[in-house]
Amino acid sequence: MLLTYAKRTGFYLLVAFIIFESIFPFYYAIITSFKSGTALFEVSYLPTTFSLDNYTAVLTSGSFPRNLLNSVFVSAVTVILALLFAVTAAYALSRVRFRGRSLLLLTILSVSMFPQIAVLAGLFEVIRAFGLYNTLWGLIFSYTIFTLPFTVWVLTTFMRDLPLEIEEAAIVDGAKPWVIIWRVFLPLMWPALVTTGLLAFIAAWNEFLFALTFTSDNATRTVPVAIALLSGASQFEIPWGVIMAASVIVTVPLVVLVLIFQRKIVSGLTAGGVKG
Repeated sequence: MLLTYAKRTGFYLLVAFIIFESIFPFYYAIITSFKSGTALFEVSYLPTTFSLDNYTAVLTSGSFPRNLLNSVFVSAVTVILALLFAVTAAYALSRVRFRGRSLLLLTILSVSMFPQIAVLAGLFEVIRAFGLYNTLWGLIFSYTIFTLPFTVWVLTTFMRDLPLEIEEAAIVDGAKPWVIIWRVFLPLMWPALVTTGLLAFIAAWNEFLFALTFTSDNATRTVPVAIALLSGASQFEIPWGVIMAASVIVTVPLVVLVLIFQRKIVSGLTAGGVKG
């Protein structure tokens, strides 16, 4: 009995520590974003001042609102393209029998093993050759390439577990592959689509290296680069309050999306884990 109580206590303490480690940086960023002046350099873990000056500064000065819209557009289009390509590829890899199917799936997955810095130079040449440098479509192109392996793998695993009888019944009724994908499989794949789409959105929203390399002016930069380039009147004056306010503005939409779709995310990530 004592051992069971000790294990349970240790488990809850570990969970509490993990939650604290995860939430505290964001909490400290929030309370710091409401500080101004010398209060920024005072270490306090409870709100002592409340000022919206930092939020006003980041939203009314500079190009941050434009950068925010750029991130929304790039991330949304990346998710749409990634899911469109991934759904069709998943149908072929899970339902169509052809030689080298398993090798092709492993090859697609292996693309995600390369770090961004390893392909940066080659991808830069491709984007410049296509005339996409310093455009939002250049970022969409690069983000879609790096989100496709994960989305294809997850959707292929999910679609492979769908009952074969559903597809056979649709074929008997005269449905073509495209109709089977959109009318039969998609309504059953919402958990997997929400999971992969949200993770692809987060990856595109937070990406920094490609956004820094493939854009050269504020009109096309996304928020991670815009936050990194925030500076004060001189190189020694860093506007920590404005940076914290911008970070909170960028993080809140992701937190809200995860809270809204958390049940779909769990069911999507665990899909295919249990059979029978």
